[in-house]
Parts: sequence; C-alpha cells; structure tokens
Amino acid sequence: QVQLVESGGGLVQAGGSLRLPCAASGRTISSYAMGWFRQAPGKERELVAAISWSGKTTYYADSVKGRFTISRDNAKNTVYLQLNSLKPEDTAVYYCAAQRTWNTQVAAYDYWGQGTQVTVSS
Repeated sequence: QVQLVESGGGLVQAGGSLRLPCAASGRTISSYAMGWFRQAPGKERELVAAISWSGKTTYYADSVKGRFTISRDNAKNTVYLQLNSLKPEDTAVYYCAAQRTWNTQVAAYDYWGQGTQVTVSS
C-alpha cells in the first residue's frame, strides 16, 4: 500500500504561484508513475500533469502547459507540482496519485491522496 499526502494548497491571487508537495509513505514510489489531478465543483476530475517513474517523461494538460511543472525526488519519496501564473480557473482540489503503468485515465491510478484546496482570486 502507498499512502499519499498532499500539502501546500491555499488562497493566492491571480498571477501568483504555489508549490504542492505530495509525500508518500508505506512503500517507495520509485517504481510508480505519478500524476496530479484536479477537480473543481461540478466538474470531472482531470489529469493536469504526470511523470514517469524515472522522471524522464512528463505529460501536461494543454490548459497548464508552460505554467505548471511536475517533478519528483525519489530519494525523498515525494512528488511536486509547481503552479505558476495561476488563473481563477485553476481553482480546484488538487490530488496526487500513483500507478504502476503509464496511462492518463483516472481509473488507471491505484493510490490517491486526500487532496489539497487551491483557490485563485481575481
């Protein structure tokens, strides 16, 4: 089992930045691909960024390309999401998740954190 705990969310003005760490425990995540999802009220959960187990391959949703950066530190068992140039439409609960394959579908992810709220004011 892998336990994931997100942190770093909060209230920020448009144009601001946040860094979201996702700390894993119970098992090393070095063999897992990791993803960051978000879910806004009334909307489906969507994948915003993913990173392969080695860190050599990344994926970004078009809506966040050039603004968000996903990274990982396997020695610290932690994955990060850097959010820059934030917009009000980025407001959502952000979740990190782990999977043993490389698939952008929500159902492909095996382990989930509890989420952290990001609110961007205009």
